[in-house]
Amino acid sequence: MSDLPALLTEFAAGRVALLERHEASARAVSHYDFNNTYQYVINREETHLSWLQNALAEYKAVVPPAGVSALAVPAAPKTGKKVEASAFRSILDEDAGSLGAFVEKWRPRVDDVMHARHRNMLNVILGESLEHKRLFEQAAAGMEDLLGRRTGGVERVGGVLPTRWLE
Repeated sequence: MSDLPALLTEFAAGRVALLERHEASARAVSHYDFNNTYQYVINREETHLSWLQNALAEYKAVVPPAGVSALAVPAAPKTGKKVEASAFRSILDEDAGSLGAFVEKWRPRVDDVMHARHRNMLNVILGESLEHKRLFEQAAAGMEDLLGRRTGGVERVGGVLPTRWLE
């Protein structure tokens, strides 16, 4: 691929948009287990962006700034004292769909990349994106033990606040 820096920049812009969407979703999804899944995904996506930044630095380019190609921000559903998993299904489905579309768009283009190290990096990112898609699909289906099982089978009570508590 002769225009590798442009491809990497466009790919990175898509990753930034997904990361921003997942951060917004994490603020809207107060279900404890689902929110933990978002935190895991966001952490991996930040790692992906650091890899992309290093790759772009070879060409004296940078990751596009946040907000350039933003995805719609989800509205937080109203929940009572008991946070129902089903309240977040639409947000989780949208995030799974966005990840699937991202992989579908990029898989053929990444297969054509001739630079082996960058092609492998992009394939790892696409593979992890499919794993994140699967996590969101499982959450949308109501599975709560996405990152591990609770000890003692104790039920979760309450939820995660949309912003961190500050003193």
